Amino acid sequence: MQMAEFGAIPKGGCNRQTLTDDDASARRSFIGWCREIGCTVEVDRIGNVFARRRGKHDGLPPVLVGSHLDTQPTGGRFDGVFGVLSGLEVLRTLEERGIETDHPIEVVNWTNEEGSRFPPAMMGSGVWAGVFDLEQTYATTDKAGRKLGEELKRIGFMGEREAKPKPLKAAFEIHIEQGPILEAAGLNIGVVTGIQGLRWYDLTITGKACHAGPTPMNGRRDPFLAAWPILRGCYELADRYAPWGRVTFGDIRAKPGSRNTVPEKLEISVDMRHPDPAALDEMDTQFRKLVDAECRSRNLAGDVSELWHMPATQFDRSCVDVVRDATDALGYSHMEIVSGAGHDSLYVARVAPTSMIFVPCKDGLSHNEEEYAELEDLARGANVLLQSVLSVASAE
Repeated sequence: MQMAEFGAIPKGGCNRQTLTDDDASARRSFIGWCREIGCTVEVDRIGNVFARRRGKHDGLPPVLVGSHLDTQPTGGRFDGVFGVLSGLEVLRTLEERGIETDHPIEVVNWTNEEGSRFPPAMMGSGVWAGVFDLEQTYATTDKAGRKLGEELKRIGFMGEREAKPKPLKAAFEIHIEQGPILEAAGLNIGVVTGIQGLRWYDLTITGKACHAGPTPMNGRRDPFLAAWPILRGCYELADRYAPWGRVTFGDIRAKPGSRNTVPEKLEISVDMRHPDPAALDEMDTQFRKLVDAECRSRNLAGDVSELWHMPATQFDRSCVDVVRDATDALGYSHMEIVSGAGHDSLYVARVAPTSMIFVPCKDGLSHNEEEYAELEDLARGANVLLQSVLSVASAE
């Protein structure tokens, strides 16, 4: 709740988009809390913040835990934040109990997980894992034309640590589910086995601008004439690949954007998801065919530009087993679950054994100011994280 004060908005949520002044304040508070319990803190060149608690054998690879502190423009108080502060709570608990671990433990706050200000999402972990080029990422601009690299410098978080991974023993990320499955099943914990695949597209449909009054309907090259059957067809595509098929149109812009002018151009963001790579590939093929057919039949130009492809990811089986064993030992009810949302763990899993822990959230609601999770559920999840970390932080 203290973290939620940074970027607080009227309905109880947060607008703490990445590299804003509110994000900088949140980062500084997190660093202060970590230093209070004796952690050392480093910031890498993309702004990822790593707080380290020494191990008895400090040269051993660390166990990494964490998530992100940035939010959507009308985000909640738990998405990402729970993962970072649960990591801090693990370190506080170990410190309070005087427990030394053989391996060091690092808690990370990844830069720009949300991607709402600077797309694509999971940028900090992506640079760190070698998926995105650092210099190209610096050049990324927001809608106001501000460059990410300049904003990093402005808020004082372009660090000196190299933005690349060191050897890790294991990595864990805890998160609210952001979906309704655990709550509906009445279960305490989701043992996350992987993350479904995702493709982001920019769909552009181009026609011809004309006056809304004098131009007859049958004489228009109106991009909306193709947009409606394309959108409807995409929803039908998601139904065809149910129950895991997903399609979302989160941003639609008409240009020139005048009330009494038929638009020359429509720009539509498309988010398409499925946990099966073959199914997602087939959805991609059918989507492109749909755009081509509907635009061609109406003398319009349709362009599909793939902005980002997040492949489906399977987590390390031994780490998944660690989470399950910890959950069993604590006596919590649980199920295996695939994440419908992308998380930094997707990129971490490319370079280290990784798994995730989910807890229920009210009505499965996220990316919304009303996002909420019960304290008891958060505590159970943090307990699972603590026991998971302890089980792998011993020397082998």
